[in-house]
Formats: sequence, structure tokens, C-alpha cells
Amino acid sequence: MELDDTPLLPHGGYRKLRSYAVAEAVYDATVVFCRRFMADDRRMCDQMIQAARSGVRNISEGSGAAATSRKSEMKLTNVARASLNDELIPDYESFLRQNGLRVWPKDSREALAMRERLRHDRAANLPPAPQAKVRLTGLAGLTEFVAKADPEIAANAMICAIHQAVYLLKRQIESQGRQFMKEGGFTENMYRQRHMKRSQQRKTGQSDKSD
Repeated sequence: MELDDTPLLPHGGYRKLRSYAVAEAVYDATVVFCRRFMADDRRMCDQMIQAARSGVRNISEGSGAAATSRKSEMKLTNVARASLNDELIPDYESFLRQNGLRVWPKDSREALAMRERLRHDRAANLPPAPQAKVRLTGLAGLTEFVAKADPEIAANAMICAIHQAVYLLKRQIESQGRQFMKEGGFTENMYRQRHMKRSQQRKTGQSDKSD
């Protein structure tokens, strides 16, 4: 996050956001998923990969836009959320239904276990995976997991990861809104900068006269 004496608002630092880390993992794993399971449907592959990419890129673009517009930051962050929630999740669910596979209920044992595993970059103290079985080791291992897991498990793992990104982005937008209401945006920051500058000049002028 960049801070200086200019009227620009704090911005950047998106790589430190958990929402960005999850969205980036979703993007990378979506590319692998599509190439593995949907290679014959080029159009659907392109749409899913583009939706996943939109989730990542709009987070970074929103972070940069924050320098001069909190409204643009919130708008772009919401575009990232919508791309994942309203486009990518339904596509994964459609893949499961169209192939006669199960969409895990949100509160099912499998979904809860998968979400818990994805909360960590690398889950600690995992026992060795049974022979001929693939095990998700955490968010950092999502792409490798999707490259080897059965299609039902791989797709549901992706849905769980996307839900996590959507939840984080929703909270991020709420935080951005609270910050905007509290501190204002670029115009308000410029006013504060001018006011501080004039106050400093007045104090300097008074100090010179006293000398």
C-alpha cells in the first residue's frame, strides 16, 4: 500500500489480500480444470477462464483505482465478486449436473471439510494420502489437486474455493464502504491536504514575524 505526501489515497498492496490469493488460485486451477475436463467445448472453456481471470484482475485494478477513486475501487471489487459468484459458480454447477455428478450441498460433510482445508495455504499435520488417492493439501495445492482428482471432487473443490473468494470479496467491499463513509474519497483528501498546507504556511508565517 502506497502512502506519500501527494493527495493520492492509499492504494496498491492487493497481493497481500487473502481475497486476491484465493481468486488467483481459482484462476490457475480453472485453467487446468477446463483443459482437463472440457477441452472439447472451447467456447465454455474460454468463458470460464475469462470469468476466473476477471475475478483476479478486477481486484488488482480496483486496488490501483483506489489512488483517486474509492467508488471505482468498490465498483471493480464488486465486478470481481460478480464474475466469480454469478458466472463461474453456475458454470461449475452446470458441468456437474450435465455429467450426472453431484453438487455437494453447502453444509454437507464433504463441503465443510473441503472449505476447512482451503482456509489454509498448506494444512498442517495431514496424514499421508492412501495409495492411488489424491489429497488436497490446502489452497496452495488446489491446481495440483484439480489436475488429478475425479471430476466430481475437482469441480466441487472449485466451487468451495470460489465461495471462499466471494465471501472475502463481500467483506472487502463492506470494509471499503465503511472507509469511504468515514474518510471520504479523493476530493475530500485533496481538501484535507490543502487545509493542512495552509495551516502550516500560516504557522510558518507567524513564526517568521515573531523572529
